[in-house]
Amino acid sequence: MHSRAKRCAGIVPPYLLQQLVASGDADLAERARRTLVHDSVLRARPTRPAATPAGGLHRTVHDADHGTSLPGDVVRDEGAPASDDEAVNQAYDGLGATWTLYDEVFGRDSIDGRGLPLIASVHYDQHYDNAFWNGSQMVFGDGDGTVFLGFTSSLDVIGHELTHGVTESTAGLTYNGQSGALNESVSDVFGSLVKQRALGQTAAEADWLIGADLLAPGVKGVALRSMKAPGTAYDDPRLGKDPQPADMSGYVQTSDDNGGVHINSGIPNRAFQLVATAIGGNAWEAAGQIWYDVLTGSAIHADCDFARFAELTVDAAVSRFGTTSSEAAAVRTAWQTVGVVPSSPAGGPGDGTPVEKPDTPADQLSVRRTGGLAGLTRERTLRLGELPDDDASHWRALLAGDRLTRLADAPTHPDAFCYGVRCDAAGLDVTIPEPGLEPDVRDLFERTLSR
Repeated sequence: MHSRAKRCAGIVPPYLLQQLVASGDADLAERARRTLVHDSVLRARPTRPAATPAGGLHRTVHDADHGTSLPGDVVRDEGAPASDDEAVNQAYDGLGATWTLYDEVFGRDSIDGRGLPLIASVHYDQHYDNAFWNGSQMVFGDGDGTVFLGFTSSLDVIGHELTHGVTESTAGLTYNGQSGALNESVSDVFGSLVKQRALGQTAAEADWLIGADLLAPGVKGVALRSMKAPGTAYDDPRLGKDPQPADMSGYVQTSDDNGGVHINSGIPNRAFQLVATAIGGNAWEAAGQIWYDVLTGSAIHADCDFARFAELTVDAAVSRFGTTSSEAAAVRTAWQTVGVVPSSPAGGPGDGTPVEKPDTPADQLSVRRTGGLAGLTRERTLRLGELPDDDASHWRALLAGDRLTRLADAPTHPDAFCYGVRCDAAGLDVTIPEPGLEPDVRDLFERTLSR
């Protein structure tokens, strides 16, 4: 059973709300500031998992009546007639569409796989610019009406937030750095699949936008995020410019936004979109099944990084469709395109000779092992191009993320080895006790030292 990654950040990332605070519009700034304060309180508040009944679809929608006490008054229960309140019906239908995708496509009984009832509260707080899953229910704000409209209006946002509940119950991806960006990306992937299936769209027909229905008229943008073209969703005086990178060359190192979880998620988002469109047909079938197999499988760990996730999706595609299948080829190519996995060497003009990748400072690192009962030291300084492609890719992902820094916090033990990793271009110089290493990282260190 994976550990659960508690997460209550909402669909609108903090950096967007901070842009509104600094926008110069007093009303917008106050509403965004209020949303940020509420979000920080909600993140700190422990959540209680909802009771799990015998299974089947059961939805309950509450009205928070612009207050902050949850869940509020029941306004529509499972099977009840439609309400006069559009937000109530949108929430009810969105819960149903998400439940149906997981049930009919993936054979999953609700969010937790054990029949969890789906609960939502609409009209949360005054001018609240967010929607979130708090560990037991969905919560929707009505937006400020100037930049953001009501958050029940976007079906993919509802699917996105409920998928955070699926991730909590399965992979438990830690909400920080690359694992946190994967957490966000998985929610974007399945949120998009909820919308595509409800609209009957193929991968080629889909717009691959997240939150396209949220932006008010006059906002210079099309959505919160674009899975097809990260970094192009908006460019607005109040919101700023979409900061998402489309590949690893634009990976953003930051301590904000839990290590850039809403920013760097653009990289795996684009990888999935490339896989789905390369395979063709309905994205929730082959491509969605591959991602679902990884999310619910036993090989993924809470601190999974991009390189490991890419490897797992290739393995899942091979397991389901075969080593030489077009599906497996599509997955490999997508991760190469976004720079998580190195591309196969291109041949020289006409002679089939591999073209050597030019050196960059980020390709140079030193690995050192000290300690142990005998007190011996092993050390190697190298270029990543000297390593096999798989190991070089693993190193690039580690150097781009914060996994090594987090591993360095592990306690030391008498007579245990310690591994030092230094890469000046990445600003990294850490010492990691061997007992704190995951097996894949330890094996990578040892292979690197032994070559």
